Amino acid sequence: MKKRIGSYPHVRIEGCGSGVVSQAGGVLLIETARKTGLDRAISAALTPWRRPRAVHDPGKILLDMALAVALGGDCLADVGMLRAEPAVFGPVASDPTVSRLIDTLAAAGNKALTAIRSARAEVREHVWTLAKDAAPDAAGQVIVDLDGVLVLAHSDKQDAAATWKKSFGHHPLLGFVDHGSGGTGEPVAALLRPGNAGSNTAADHITAAQIALAQLPKRHRRGRSTLIRTDSAGGTHEFLAWLTKRGRWLSYSVGMTITEQIHQAVLKVPASAWAPAVEPGGEIREGAWTAELDGDALKGWPKGMRLIVRKERPHPGAQLRLTCFATNTTGSKITDLELRHRRRARAEDRIRNARATGLRNLPLHQTAQNRIWLEIVQLALDLLAWMPMLALTGKPRLWEPRRLRLRLLSAAAQLITTARRRHLRFACHWPWTDVITNAIRQLDARPSPG
Repeated sequence: MKKRIGSYPHVRIEGCGSGVVSQAGGVLLIETARKTGLDRAISAALTPWRRPRAVHDPGKILLDMALAVALGGDCLADVGMLRAEPAVFGPVASDPTVSRLIDTLAAAGNKALTAIRSARAEVREHVWTLAKDAAPDAAGQVIVDLDGVLVLAHSDKQDAAATWKKSFGHHPLLGFVDHGSGGTGEPVAALLRPGNAGSNTAADHITAAQIALAQLPKRHRRGRSTLIRTDSAGGTHEFLAWLTKRGRWLSYSVGMTITEQIHQAVLKVPASAWAPAVEPGGEIREGAWTAELDGDALKGWPKGMRLIVRKERPHPGAQLRLTCFATNTTGSKITDLELRHRRRARAEDRIRNARATGLRNLPLHQTAQNRIWLEIVQLALDLLAWMPMLALTGKPRLWEPRRLRLRLLSAAAQLITTARRRHLRFACHWPWTDVITNAIRQLDARPSPG
């Protein structure tokens, strides 16, 4: 009888091998960039910053950084994982070249940011056209969620400061397009702010909303077909006045702080006016009710604003939960409007995904450099949102970045060269090989740009 030596097989390790590609599932992101035209758009946008006789294209360098972040990297040096696989990712710039480009774009300031954002907006409109029924505006309305996020700093970086949670770092304001229950979401705004920036600063919310609207197709940049959704940080007179300015006419669903005036108005609501809150499936949510306020609570706010309050029976050990939000949507039940606003919680999922995709920290020292880093993070998140939207169906369509990396993007493959062509062969025993190959077929079937 042989003695057991452990729970796992003993494998002998050899120094080097050939014919195997790491992170081979990254071809899904490469094909997404190619089919959407993102590679060409970024390259054209950064042409002014290409030096004479330069070996590496600035657009390719920036897109390589986005691919590295999408695959799990969180600093500039992580582009080395792409450099190690030239057969799949092509020639990749050295670390000093990447660093010099970031410094160059940072020195260009808003001019470089505008160029990158314009390219993303152009490609986004094309992607939504390709996606058809899977596009976030397929139902006729686009929902943009604005929310702040704290990014900790573990060293003394420019504009890092003490936050309202008594931590130290930055306080960016982010915007995401909600894909609804059938998908995830994609980033449309990232406004870098010091750690001590206020949560309800109206000027910052206006700037973030302007950046987000510029990312949408032109037909959605104004009008009621676009809904701006925020928590109570956006419930200011200035921000609501901007949203409803003549010629803009945006829809909104904005959380409101429970003031003493609102509290007194809630106390005057008769018991018969409270309607049971509903769940996404249409069933009644036990222990939760909604009602609409009027009278003095609306004085001084934009015309047409509706104030809806929700109360919920507290769980054992918790306090009574009372929330309030404002909207200018008419012709809908208050229970439906309350459910729509409650779904703003999806923004927290988008923020969690962003933290897992390069936003865990800001790796550079200067604020201008970290603004470029935020654009790289958004490019990575765009790819991680567009690939499932164009190539995946069923449950894989809902997978978040961490699961996409674990099951698809990190899969290894064997590189075979026959008839002067290169082929990647994924392992038959890998549980998600069929998902990868089917996604590649879906992308191949898409028309090439231009």
